[in-house]
Amino acid sequence: MQTQHAQSPGEANDLRLLIERDAQEISAKLKAHQERIFPPTAQKRLRRFTSAEAAKFIGIHEGYIRQLATTGKAPLPEPAPNGRRTFSVEEMNALRGFLDEGTKGARTYIPRRKDGEKLQIISVMNFKGGSAKTTTATHLAQYLALRGYRVLAVDLDGQASMSAMLGHQPEFDVGENETIYGAIRYDDQRVDITEVIRASYLPGLHIIPGQLEVTEFEHDTPKVLADKTQAGSLFFSRIGQALAPVADEYDVVIFDCPPQLGFLTLSALCAATSVLITVHPQMMDVMSMSQFLRMTADLLGVVSEAGGSTNYDWMGYLVTRFEPGDGPQNQMVGFMRSMFGTRVLNNPMLKSTAISDAGLTKQTLYEIERSQFTKGTYDRALESLTAVNSEIEDLIRKAWGRV
Repeated sequence: MQTQHAQSPGEANDLRLLIERDAQEISAKLKAHQERIFPPTAQKRLRRFTSAEAAKFIGIHEGYIRQLATTGKAPLPEPAPNGRRTFSVEEMNALRGFLDEGTKGARTYIPRRKDGEKLQIISVMNFKGGSAKTTTATHLAQYLALRGYRVLAVDLDGQASMSAMLGHQPEFDVGENETIYGAIRYDDQRVDITEVIRASYLPGLHIIPGQLEVTEFEHDTPKVLADKTQAGSLFFSRIGQALAPVADEYDVVIFDCPPQLGFLTLSALCAATSVLITVHPQMMDVMSMSQFLRMTADLLGVVSEAGGSTNYDWMGYLVTRFEPGDGPQNQMVGFMRSMFGTRVLNNPMLKSTAISDAGLTKQTLYEIERSQFTKGTYDRALESLTAVNSEIEDLIRKAWGRV
């Protein structure tokens, strides 16, 4: 049954009005769907974590938690009637603080950066859609916050999928001048970056959400470049300059870059200390990446000549949506390793129905309940994510001189 405005593909109409009407209808239906799944009074939240999971995030053995329980001094949650103890993020952080007090500086369980360790800014990027770029960036941001780091996630993509997964629906929750664009625009409506940073439902993780507004930077910048009176407004330094006032408040910043090589991506690259390129190991994707890398190199050359920084602590390729039993994919991964060597991360992110199914309800594996999947499916997906994120964490710590 057709809706009131539906029409056949061949029916003539004004294209602008047709597209505008369809956009309004989609937005209304999405809002209704959103309110059914997550009522206005509901808030996104993380699930509770088992003792084994909490121990891994904190960096101790599960047996040590049981040992602490016998002393009665540690701030541990009460066990459930079945005898099992689960942890919220706040309870994990309280235990970290308790353990830190007991070490008297000999060891720290709160991994925040120390004096002399610079803010790590990671640009997660790819020119081609479907490479799990947003999935990677979102899970990495959550993982690092769960490990005890202070994390800022910045959604630079007009589609704003990362924002939606972190509880900020772009159509309804993000208004004008409430994205990174508000802090980097060229006119007198620019705001301080503190006005666009939001807390998330995960302690330690803040977000600058995205929406279609961020693409305005792509339209404004050519006008500024053509205006000789604004020659000092170098586009590639805008994001780095905007972040400077809050740099001391975070350990890691993660950019989810748009799937295009525009002024916004270049500004993110110039602000970054590290670059993570997601790659689906298929021939067409690798061919597309070849063109992307060539264009990126050419544009960074221009930026470098204009005084922009192109020095990085590390740059890596992450194989995503990998199927170990797929022969051509294995060949492509081997091909990439032969060319790029250790710049290809050791651990690939496996293709998983657990991750994709969680995404249908705008959730991550750290939010969705394990009981919604078969044990093997969920555990394999989480093990893969943990291996990838741990490897990236090691790169961050190495940049700080800790590894």
